[in-house]
Amino acid sequence: MRQHRHERGEFAGQRLTEEDLLEIAEYAARASWPAGFQIYERGTSADGVFVVLRGCVVLRSRVRAGRGFVPWVATPGETFGAEGLSPNALYATDARADEVTETIFVSTSNLRAFVRERPQQALALIGQVMAERTSLLDRLRELTTLSVEQRLVSALQRMASHASFLHPDGRIELSSAQYRLLCELVGATRESVSLVLGRLTGEGLVERVGSTLYVAPTARLFERLTGVVEVAPLVLGDTTTVTAAIQ
Repeated sequence: MRQHRHERGEFAGQRLTEEDLLEIAEYAARASWPAGFQIYERGTSADGVFVVLRGCVVLRSRVRAGRGFVPWVATPGETFGAEGLSPNALYATDARADEVTETIFVSTSNLRAFVRERPQQALALIGQVMAERTSLLDRLRELTTLSVEQRLVSALQRMASHASFLHPDGRIELSSAQYRLLCELVGATRESVSLVLGRLTGEGLVERVGSTLYVAPTARLFERLTGVVEVAPLVLGDTTTVTAAIQ
């Protein structure tokens, strides 16, 4: 019987395994996306569901020119675009490959065949989609109940769990693009985020080198809010690449 991990820091302990992906791939189309490629736009016709094999996909809701909110970053073993499973669906966000990314796509017709022919295996994919929905609901709680500082620390925890945001020395590297993504994950203005990072800089947790910020993802940073807030489950996943299973 398949068991998913329930480690602290992973949302709902849920992530599709290599075994899951092997089974899903038989009913899916595979694609590679260059960094920065927009996979789909909000408001366009939606169908099926995507699963990330390698890299990561940023889902962004545009608030106004030059600003947006990122409700989800899909990493290996996670899904995106699941609104395409409902009738006459439209995509709710823009989806962009944040780095070179590989995905598989299961259309609604192929999903019906998957459920019909391999119901037990199809439950893993359906369970993944529902676990991510739970995480999004928790993100909504975070946005409405936590301060900017608390949301910032939570977002930094998420970024620290994905290698593409890390400098080789293990610190979170915030270039201009990643700084923008951080603001969109926090759901706050650059000015508000800068104030919090300024306080962290004064405590020796953030270092500026030119235009780049480096954040030490240490226990001291995360313990800073221990007892003040229960940090939401991570949206970003681990950095395991799962493409080898279906190559």
